[in-house]
Amino acid sequence: MTGRLHVQNLPLTRLLPTLATPEPLIESPNLAPRRPISAIRLEQGQYRLSSLFWGLTPPWLEVLDHAPHCARAETLESRAMFRDAFSARRCVIPVSGFYVWKTQPRSKQPYLVTQVSRAPLLLGALWCRYHTTLTAFTDSAALITVPANLLLSPLTDRLPVTIPSHALSAWLNPDTDTETLNSLLAPAPLELLGAFPVSKHVNNPAYQSPACAHPTGSMLRWAVSQEL
Repeated sequence: MTGRLHVQNLPLTRLLPTLATPEPLIESPNLAPRRPISAIRLEQGQYRLSSLFWGLTPPWLEVLDHAPHCARAETLESRAMFRDAFSARRCVIPVSGFYVWKTQPRSKQPYLVTQVSRAPLLLGALWCRYHTTLTAFTDSAALITVPANLLLSPLTDRLPVTIPSHALSAWLNPDTDTETLNSLLAPAPLELLGAFPVSKHVNNPAYQSPACAHPTGSMLRWAVSQEL
């Protein structure tokens, strides 16, 4: 399950020309949970970039360390933690990539998963609001995960769901029906994502060097011949 993100040099206004950006994009080559994260939400009919806490904190949560940073797609309608947010409060987290760890006999090898074209990815997420006073509040979020596709399943069993830009309006609209939403909660197309090994320095969330994203091997990607 994804616990680190790569967020660097995202051309968001080119991807979403009408995006309002009252806050700068939070960038990091190695962004860990329980930190601020940038999300895109639909507010008064406009896409807006804002900062959220990465770890869903509903008002009744007593222990911050129990705030989930990911939510399994299969449990969104059954778990009270996620049900209301899935129904009405959805967002996307724009990233340049995310890290997964492949289990090996003596250690785990980190991989950076990106779009093959290296274009930005929009990861599906939930958000909620916790009022600390009558006028002050904190918004928080959790990524939604789905089973990994055939290409990436040798690395990990689950991946964040990717929301295509053409489906962004439907995903963010609180009035979208459940059937449409569930149709978007599917593994990424085989040709969309690739993954390459990176240095184990990324294991340390304090390591914030651009070298986090430097490949140490070739990219794993889907080939047309694999479909034959």
